[in-house]
Amino acid sequence: MSSRLNNFWEMHRKGKYLKEEKLDLIKSVKDGFNMFPKELAKLKNEIVHFCRQDAVCGTYHNDYEILWKFDKPESLHDWIVTCDSDHNEGKSTADFIINKNKKAFFYGNLDVETPKDGITKNSGYCNISSPHNMLSFGRVKPYDWSAYTHLLMKVRGDGRTYNLVLNMNRYWDVQWNDAYFFLLYTRGGPYWQLSKIPLSKFFLSSKGRVQDKQEAIQKGDILRFGITIADSYPGPFGLEIDFIGLVNDTTHKSEFDYEMYEVAPYLMS
Repeated sequence: MSSRLNNFWEMHRKGKYLKEEKLDLIKSVKDGFNMFPKELAKLKNEIVHFCRQDAVCGTYHNDYEILWKFDKPESLHDWIVTCDSDHNEGKSTADFIINKNKKAFFYGNLDVETPKDGITKNSGYCNISSPHNMLSFGRVKPYDWSAYTHLLMKVRGDGRTYNLVLNMNRYWDVQWNDAYFFLLYTRGGPYWQLSKIPLSKFFLSSKGRVQDKQEAIQKGDILRFGITIADSYPGPFGLEIDFIGLVNDTTHKSEFDYEMYEVAPYLMS
């Protein structure tokens, strides 16, 4: 949310939010030995899963998969909550908990007051991000959603608009901030809503800017999923989530729902 949006070269995926941490060699070695049995068991499960070849037959109409079911505190493990106040870019606050209904609850207070630091131009955002798809021994594997056509969510909101974010796994540094967005409109009130969102409706953005040159989402190369509120309306917010999943609708034939325009290279952002 700051003025540094046009950097050609990025030193790290976290950009300016990278925090230097001192490495304790002895502690790292001890932690490595302690995690070895657990990671070895995880590797065994990966080999068994690969040999079973569950995905060979593909998916059929209305086949679904629940990615995250929020019904106990352990289901929030490794989810990350961030807001502008974490980086001294604002005063918003947020938390992600299991409430008394045994559902996940993303709530907080959005504050759009901009710090008078001469750098930050806009404030007012809170976000939750899913854990990476971790394999054994700390390896990260992108989520593969290529067998499905729609994102499926059961939520109960407050009438506010939330951004659904799919961060992509890119190799080149100029694409590290590539993400696909779609808006989740909540009704408010006491009733739950089941949102079935075509993945073909997600549009490409980078560093908060919608890109002139759009392309269909690569469903097999998703780094993580997130939900952001940044609707410029100060005040409390709350989004209750039962589950997040995927469903395959074979009647949905579209790969990308936005028109593609030929734009001169020097005009593209």
